[in-house]
Amino acid sequence: MTWVIRQARPHAAADQAVARAGGTAALPDRPIVLTFDDGFADFHAIALPLLRQYGFTATLFVTTGWIALAGPSPTVSPGRMLTWDQVCAAVASGVEVAAHSHSQPQLDQLPDAQLDRELTISKALLEDRLGSPVPGVAHPFGYSSARVRRAVRAAGYRYACAVGNAIANPGRGLFALPRLTVKRSTRLWTFGPIAQGEHLPLIFAKSGLSPRAGRWSGVPEPR
Repeated sequence: MTWVIRQARPHAAADQAVARAGGTAALPDRPIVLTFDDGFADFHAIALPLLRQYGFTATLFVTTGWIALAGPSPTVSPGRMLTWDQVCAAVASGVEVAAHSHSQPQLDQLPDAQLDRELTISKALLEDRLGSPVPGVAHPFGYSSARVRRAVRAAGYRYACAVGNAIANPGRGLFALPRLTVKRSTRLWTFGPIAQGEHLPLIFAKSGLSPRAGRWSGVPEPR
């Protein structure tokens, strides 16, 4: 975050960046979007205090069935997860909360009815708890297909994120926006080129990627 501040790079949540790409929001050039997937409890304990300290926003993609005390339809979680109160605290701190399915399956392997359920129940649960629209979703594991992207649009989402390890651009559309993986082990001398979009194939060819890593995303330029 200090690097971003020193470089005078603007930052935004994913929904703000997508609005900019569509020409409906004014943001400075080349904003950086910080995203976190899954909804692990360490987001509240570690990441959120740092976001507050540096005055950053971010987007948190939550797997709703993994939320602690999830309610009537929980699923087995991989570790300590956020509670609903902590999810709401993130929103109160200016973080965008978006969907990451309900049980985090590989969406492109699901039959249509199960795919629709994963997309709609997570959106409905978040909107009910947060009291506001949820326009975004992140594809679990970064996988999608044309069928999945059609289902995402039909479920009422306005954008979806993949991984891709590339700078986003309008030619990719808004339903598989690529992101850049930043791991706990990423060093500053590597992070700088990643954030600038430099030498990406070489950097990621040498890196093992963590499914729990935060991801920085370049933003599509508006047309």
